[in-house]
Amino acid sequence: MKSIDDILKMAANVQEELTKAQANLETIEVEGASGGGMVKVRATAKGSIRSIDIDESLLNVSEKQILEDLIVAAFNDARAKADAASNSEMQKMTSGMPLPPGFKLPF
Repeated sequence: MKSIDDILKMAANVQEELTKAQANLETIEVEGASGGGMVKVRATAKGSIRSIDIDESLLNVSEKQILEDLIVAAFNDARAKADAASNSEMQKMTSGMPLPPGFKLPF
């Protein structure tokens, strides 16, 4: 059995690794798209939106509702990809850690 000092050191190491992983998520970028790529949203794996690109053909008043729907769809696509990237990074970090099944870290 490990001593309390060993357990505390392990907990401190885990906290440090979690902090690094959290910071790394801000550097991973994903791109969500809709309308066959006519609307694109770039976001970080933490969900911060970096940019939006809208095809010029959508920039007329009669297409307003379509454009709004495509922007929402692109945001949702980017969010799903950001979640997948975040989960992938967390799995890399937690592989080898003795976590109980179904245990989720607070991200």
